[in-house]
Amino acid sequence: MVNYYVRRTARVFVTIFAVMSLTFGLIRLLPGGPFTQLRVQLLRQGLPPEEVNKQIANLQNVQPDAPLWVQYFDYMSAALQLDLGQSIHYSRPVVDIVARAAPWTIFIVVVSTVLMFAGGIVLGAIQAYWEGSRFDTAVSSVSIAGMSIPFYVLAILLLLFFSYRWSLFPPSGTADPSIENQWSLEYVISVIRHGALPILSYTIVGVGAQALAMRGNSIQVLGEDFVEVARLRGLSDGRIATRYVARNAILPMYTGFLLLLGFRLGGTIILEQIFNYPGLGLELLNAVNRNDYPMMMGTFLVITVALVVGVYIADLTYGKIDPRISKGDSSEAY
Repeated sequence: MVNYYVRRTARVFVTIFAVMSLTFGLIRLLPGGPFTQLRVQLLRQGLPPEEVNKQIANLQNVQPDAPLWVQYFDYMSAALQLDLGQSIHYSRPVVDIVARAAPWTIFIVVVSTVLMFAGGIVLGAIQAYWEGSRFDTAVSSVSIAGMSIPFYVLAILLLLFFSYRWSLFPPSGTADPSIENQWSLEYVISVIRHGALPILSYTIVGVGAQALAMRGNSIQVLGEDFVEVARLRGLSDGRIATRYVARNAILPMYTGFLLLLGFRLGGTIILEQIFNYPGLGLELLNAVNRNDYPMMMGTFLVITVALVVGVYIADLTYGKIDPRISKGDSSEAY
């Protein structure tokens, strides 16, 4: 068992190392290479080449005239120390900007994913127990229809009606800037109101898929022999539903929950652009539009590492919630 954890942990470090190397290489494959435009602008200002190289080196933690392997070593060394360079646009460390934007993205991603899974689990469980009923048919139809709607289409509709037409929610931002006390109840309510529409956009389009998955898992578990044995033993329907059916039906969805958290961190670019929500996704998009290479590299690296860590946590914890994984047992978990 120890070897399993060692292998998984080693794989995480290898993956992160590969992502950092890929980020370094991909940015340099862009047309003109990084900082070409900035170099031209600085030279036009009359700065000597030595000063231009010094400023560029401060932005990315590499010497632009050094050999590529030296630049690679300098970049990797700085990144391992959480030094991702300095943003060209903000003239501030990339780490500071990421630290400011990340909580907002994490907020809408975590809340929407939790609501989506909670709603999907409840609806799917009820559908399984009422299989074939009108409720089951109606919810399945709505779920399939909801899965076919892209989240950004729903986001635009929510923004159009709830913000611009009915003025129920703010159309942009993360909180009311006029509220100075960030620990007040008024500020918390403002944060919730600003994040409500992005959260709903992610939640509504995803809850149907989770409901259908939970329904299928529950129906499969209900047909297992151990459920019939539990009924013959005289156990109540409530205990069978929670202790046997729900637990075994939810287990296959656990890994998907953690993976979806990681994937959604990278998928917030469009959502945050629609609502002008200043999170990691919007910062990455702005960095691309501004040719802000250090910001681009740093944001992409943070989002990718978050996904890798999500997969790692899923690997380590799945065996804890389902002992069959660690024991190699294929029987049902009671």
